[in-house]
Amino acid sequence: MKKTILALALSCCIGQAVSAQQKHTFALSKSEFLLDGKPYQMISGEMHPARIPQEYWRHRIKMTKAMGCNTIAAYVFWNYHEPVKGQFDFSSGNHNIAEFIRIAQQEGMWVILRPGPYVCAEWEFGGLPPYLLQTPDIKVRCMDPRYMEAVDRYVTRLAAEVKPLLVTQGGPVVMMQIENEYGSYGNDKNYLNALKDLWVKNGIDIPFYTADGPTAYMLEAGTVDGAAIGLDSGGSEADFAAARKQNPDVPAFSSESYPGWLTHWGEGWQRPGTEGIVKEVKFLMDTKRSFNLYVIHGGTNFGYTAGANSGGKGYEPDVTSYDYDAPINEQGRATPKYEALRQLLASYLPKGKKLPPVPAPIPAISFPEVTLTPFTSVWDHLPQAVHDVQPRPFEAYGQDYGFMLYKTTLIGHKSGKLLIRDLHDYATVFLNGQYVGKIDRRLGEKSIDLPKTSVANPVLEVLVEGMGRINFADGIIDRKGITERVTLNGMTLMNWDVYGLPLTEKDIAGLTASSGNTGKAGQFFKGTFSLDQTGDTYIDVSAWKKGLVWVNGHNLGRYWEIGPQHRLYCPASWLKKGNNEIVVMDLHQDKPAIVKGLETLY
Repeated sequence: MKKTILALALSCCIGQAVSAQQKHTFALSKSEFLLDGKPYQMISGEMHPARIPQEYWRHRIKMTKAMGCNTIAAYVFWNYHEPVKGQFDFSSGNHNIAEFIRIAQQEGMWVILRPGPYVCAEWEFGGLPPYLLQTPDIKVRCMDPRYMEAVDRYVTRLAAEVKPLLVTQGGPVVMMQIENEYGSYGNDKNYLNALKDLWVKNGIDIPFYTADGPTAYMLEAGTVDGAAIGLDSGGSEADFAAARKQNPDVPAFSSESYPGWLTHWGEGWQRPGTEGIVKEVKFLMDTKRSFNLYVIHGGTNFGYTAGANSGGKGYEPDVTSYDYDAPINEQGRATPKYEALRQLLASYLPKGKKLPPVPAPIPAISFPEVTLTPFTSVWDHLPQAVHDVQPRPFEAYGQDYGFMLYKTTLIGHKSGKLLIRDLHDYATVFLNGQYVGKIDRRLGEKSIDLPKTSVANPVLEVLVEGMGRINFADGIIDRKGITERVTLNGMTLMNWDVYGLPLTEKDIAGLTASSGNTGKAGQFFKGTFSLDQTGDTYIDVSAWKKGLVWVNGHNLGRYWEIGPQHRLYCPASWLKKGNNEIVVMDLHQDKPAIVKGLETLY
């Protein structure tokens, strides 16, 4: 009997397709969500528009619906939409959040929005814009007035985009999250309430929720009066009891149920089995709890967007792929996990009801080996130097991502132990133009031995790559480059020339051929491959060491020989029939090597 009642409720949920012509209501009772005044079980799958080519948004949403979901959850990454202070982009390509929401509505899906301002998400700086870090003593995720001024600007701008799409306006957005897992970070209730008030002030008149781990201290510090309680995750009666203890007057739901998990460089691929998530979803369905699968589809950390953690191992940068071992994989294909969850959710439908058919996969292609040859080097494209008494981080020079070269002449000590305090995140070190070695923050490395030379005035060069900023917990203030000073045998080295190398897509387009430093690590390689037809592909870079790849000017992201990722996803929309150009910048490779196109991530 219980299962029959649940089946009817689920059928009702799926049948209530969101329509722009018909206004609906969404509200919180003490224990349930209410859609048009009736109990509503939210079965949500999360995906992030910034991680998915816009051309595939509808396909991924259709895939989510076909698995049995009735709702889409979406993070909005502040730094993706305001990369430069005061300059917003909510219209180009996959920045168009309003279009993503409209597509969800067209496909009969409700939407819960997760706008931060902090989101975590294994995304660079947890979604916060790096320009904040140009202020040396700024505090984030609290009532620091400099931070809140920026938050106010962001909230005001985003609210204008999504207000017409709220359920109260005939749109599909039924609920909005306040901050994210705040109880794992801080306890500033004034800040959480100020965020809620900001959204309300800007016309957001739908229910709110928070999301925290199901432990007492997290829930006490992270919840907001009147907001639904999200549990990351809520997989047992004990988890929901913790939420009731915190606030018995609002509903709780599993705001992040995890089908997969994230992967860092140097680890094996995280591949949680199917049994655990199927068991959790069955519990949630049987007890008629709402839930959100984090993530149903992960997508890709294109460019410099991958974040990092700071756990027991120290600095842990995330790989470029956000496949996440999710039910819908990085290239949008159904996995065995997808099929298992689809079968489970379908079993709760009334007799005779069926889920929509699974959309056909996007075509994938391969292409044969192509040898890339040296084209130019970072050393031949240095900008005008900034002279500084001591080196400073990227942000002090107005640079957010990429690389920075720090150069000085050694006076006094000219060999011995070189110590960088502190390096963020990876450096190649050169003495008189000769490669000495690397320093890797991930391994806790801070120093390297400089050899003796016969040069009277040795020149030291430190080329620093800023990898992902930490996106979780108390290490989140994570400036890039050399963040304090450099010593040689305890002597502080002064008087540096600093060269910013952000390597934007515009910078890559402007590269010109040169051969002045062909033997010095830090080379660009170039080649072309020809296609008779386009399709999604993976660029295999297993012959390379560490760097980045651009295809037809698009930054596919980082690769690293330590793995586990050796193939970078390239969507069909970035390819063309005929010749396609590929550029690789490698920090260590100095000889031609091959790439090829393959159809899968691994």
